[in-house]
Amino acid sequence: MNRTFDASSHLIEQVRAALAEGNALRIRGGDSKSRIGRQVSGLELDTREHRGIVSYDPTELVVTVRTGTPLAELEQVLNEKNQWLACEPPHLGASATVGGMVAAGLSGPRRPWAGSVRDFVLGTRVITGLGKHLRFGGEVMKNVAGYDLSRLMAGSFGCLGVLTEVSLKVLPKPRAVASLRLTVDLPEALRKLAEWGQQPLPLSAACHDGEALHLRLEGGEGSVAAARERLGCETVEPDFWEELKEQCLPFFDDPRLLWRLSLPNACPALDLPGTQLADWGGAQRWLKSDASAEEIRAIAQKAGGHAICFDGGESPFHPLPEPLLRYHRQLKAQLDPQGIFNPGRMYAEV
Repeated sequence: MNRTFDASSHLIEQVRAALAEGNALRIRGGDSKSRIGRQVSGLELDTREHRGIVSYDPTELVVTVRTGTPLAELEQVLNEKNQWLACEPPHLGASATVGGMVAAGLSGPRRPWAGSVRDFVLGTRVITGLGKHLRFGGEVMKNVAGYDLSRLMAGSFGCLGVLTEVSLKVLPKPRAVASLRLTVDLPEALRKLAEWGQQPLPLSAACHDGEALHLRLEGGEGSVAAARERLGCETVEPDFWEELKEQCLPFFDDPRLLWRLSLPNACPALDLPGTQLADWGGAQRWLKSDASAEEIRAIAQKAGGHAICFDGGESPFHPLPEPLLRYHRQLKAQLDPQGIFNPGRMYAEV
């Protein structure tokens, strides 16, 4: 049985107490993504008691949920209506919460074709650094007042406020799914993906694991069957995509640091210092490496992208140019003027 409890009053009290006493707060949900970003010192603000689905209208394809709700619980409710979060957010642990999903802003293999977590956020309720509980955006696409600020919370790692509720767009699950495998090297895989990108194929994932290109097709039964026959690849079990999303493939067992390089869609194969896995049709390259951050980031930047270290450290996120860092500081000052929310989680200067 799903538990429901509104703990927003208690969370507001904790925030106001921290403001009065000048204490920093470390916002946490399930802590499944705590290794991403810099370590935060502060009093713990635990959101897990604030949980439950506030409203769900399958016909409108919208769900509003408290942020301490386990992500698995939300997905189970959606699955009962044959719907899902099409951005395919990773859990990275059984304790993952909806708030952590939005705060981290991580999306799965379907991201280039379906959109990111940010694209599915319609509205939020947030406790600000002034101790106010505000609502931004709405529960339907046509109610968009404050929409951009709601989307801004996605990927902010709790640095801008305490998320208490989020309204999300959901989608029906596809009628047919097929997973394929083609033994080619990465340069050939990227060439084929560029060619197939110009064709009406129902692709929803593409990953090269170092040995072969893995593809996923989703859509109507006829279109999936026709595409599968046209591509002529070996049909395999679909477990690969769940293991990729949750970082459970053998690639991720490597003890070296895990890096994620976000690159332009048409980026060619790169000579990276380590072992790589290309996701998102090549736009996301996972890298296991002992190379320095400077070397890895220089390669990513030269290719027009950036690199994040998923194993923490002093500077896990790609350094910002001064003008962009100034905007981050100004935004933080507006929403969290005393700097109490997850200070330094993303950048030491913010």
